[in-house]
Amino acid sequence: MTSPATDSPTTIGVLVTHRTREGQRDAVRKIWERHMAPAVAANSGHLSYVYCFDDDDPNVISAFQVYRDARAAEDFRHSAEYEAYETEVTPLLVGVPSVVRLTPMWTKSDVS
Repeated sequence: MTSPATDSPTTIGVLVTHRTREGQRDAVRKIWERHMAPAVAANSGHLSYVYCFDDDDPNVISAFQVYRDARAAEDFRHSAEYEAYETEVTPLLVGVPSVVRLTPMWTKSDVS
């Protein structure tokens, strides 16, 4: 599915990058799978979500997300599931994640 750019897009993109403590990336993924995968799957505000391991750094995880709108992004960030994930994963991370907000201007959603 493709979407053309619009003059006033409402969708919100977010790119989150975590640096894990040495050797903890798989442990972080298991926590993500327990808390976030079901929460994202059930969240109608997420239009797309891609969870990625960095191919060049064994301690980096990125998640690219597209939300219906800014409200959906904020609601999810304050959900009980997100807070439980953050609480459990924080000791396995080095510092706070990098968060970049983006405005999608065109998309193709055919990821398998």
